[in-house]
Amino acid sequence: VAKTGVKVGVDALELNISCPHVKGMGLEIGDDITLVKEIVRRVKTVASEKPVFVKLSLHHRYVELAEAVLSAGADGLVAINTVRGLAIDIYSKTPILSNIRGGYSGPAILPIAVRVVYDIYEALGPVPIIGVGGVDSWKAAIEFILAGASAVGIGSAIASKDLLIFKDVIDGLKQYMSNEGFNSVEEMVGYAHRV
Repeated sequence: VAKTGVKVGVDALELNISCPHVKGMGLEIGDDITLVKEIVRRVKTVASEKPVFVKLSLHHRYVELAEAVLSAGADGLVAINTVRGLAIDIYSKTPILSNIRGGYSGPAILPIAVRVVYDIYEALGPVPIIGVGGVDSWKAAIEFILAGASAVGIGSAIASKDLLIFKDVIDGLKQYMSNEGFNSVEEMVGYAHRV
């Protein structure tokens, strides 16, 4: 997959080592730090100059894993993936996912995701982190940045707020920076660790 991505001209590669929707994969891979390091090394050999980011889950020893994948050559981290979940349709009385268990996302996981980013930044210092999980407003994006994320990913909010979420986040971020005296996003990254 990495070879194909590079061949078609992707800007970066993300290794999702924690996908709870894939039976027998994902979380099990992320639990094996030696295996994950080997995967990172192999992908880096075919990635050429493309940056490789590793998507972490809350369910791992995430600080230890973050340090391990960076030492194996990952260019950055994505934190976090969905949180393990299960929902049951009360009328059919069966799980709503065919795989039974899956990942829970959206605003409810924001404080969890911000904590993971905060913990990684606190332990490893300024490393490239894309904060993901529950960003549905400019305020949520700013929380990630102040915790230590140098970029923010938006997923679930697109379904409820359409692509306008990106404009809302950018406009809110610009206004916040002006009001709070920040000249750049870089000045904000990890700021919560300084106060």
